[in-house]
Amino acid sequence: MSLPKELRYSEEHEWVKQEDGKVRIGITDFAQSELGDIVFVELPSVGDTVTADEPFGSVESVKTVSELYAPVSGTVVEINEELDENPEFVNESPYEKAWMIVVEPSDASQIDALMTAEQYGEMTKED
Repeated sequence: MSLPKELRYSEEHEWVKQEDGKVRIGITDFAQSELGDIVFVELPSVGDTVTADEPFGSVESVKTVSELYAPVSGTVVEINEELDENPEFVNESPYEKAWMIVVEPSDASQIDALMTAEQYGEMTKED
């Protein structure tokens, strides 16, 4: 399982990458492997607001539909439109091609409350 050290992670299996006062958000390698083949991604619109720990969209796999939970609150400033045509990017490249949204956070301190790669790795470790 891939866990980039520079990212932060939520208990709901989203990752956060800080970039120039904004955050890029996607789902983790662990999450995509649990879901199986992703066939559809539903995302909010640019300008929508998201609230930490609340759903902002969903991913549909051949097995199930799972909600996506915002790791931070803020305003959506960009969405990954590539996922409309290529939902398989979530399985192929969860940290590069399959980022989902970019948010301008309303409270940057929420990022500090997220897990480090080491903490997330411990949470997802199989017994």
